[in-house]
Amino acid sequence: MTQTLLQLVASGDPGAMQQCIERYSGLVWTLARRMAGQDAEDAVQEIFLAVWKSAARFDPDAGSETAFIAMIARRRLIDRLRSQGRQPAAVAGADLSGEVRAVNVDRTEMSAEAACAAAALEQLTSEQQLVLGLSIQRGLAHDQIAVATGLPLGTVKTHIRRGLMRVRELLESKPNTTGFSSRQEVRR
Repeated sequence: MTQTLLQLVASGDPGAMQQCIERYSGLVWTLARRMAGQDAEDAVQEIFLAVWKSAARFDPDAGSETAFIAMIARRRLIDRLRSQGRQPAAVAGADLSGEVRAVNVDRTEMSAEAACAAAALEQLTSEQQLVLGLSIQRGLAHDQIAVATGLPLGTVKTHIRRGLMRVRELLESKPNTTGFSSRQEVRR
């Protein structure tokens, strides 16, 4: 039985990794450019290093080499994006109490819907305002918010869910200047 390229890499064949890079560089480069942008070159190196380290786990009966390498590439790229997006030290040290209240800009510049949403956000509890602000304005994931605030992950999820439900209730009950509720405006 002939060994696959990844099995040759795992066995330490001197030219196998170079062949692997030549064969799969297009696939890896495409994924890296799509997900890592300007850091694509560094990402490609990390991916092929991970392929080299993981080659022994490849099972030709479970799937193709292409699928195995694409899976490693995707996982490494997602890990890379997550690690770049995490800034718990910067978030934790910042004054988070004014996150959502930063909406107090000149409301004449805002659309009616945005003004209604800002007013609804201001009616939430401070915890709900905090976690929604970190989620919406900073784009943090639930686990990142938990780290940044010191709240348990379940509590963060509950505050977000209840806060969004409350905002929806407030927006549905509040008519805007056109006489339609905010929900009716959105449906148009």
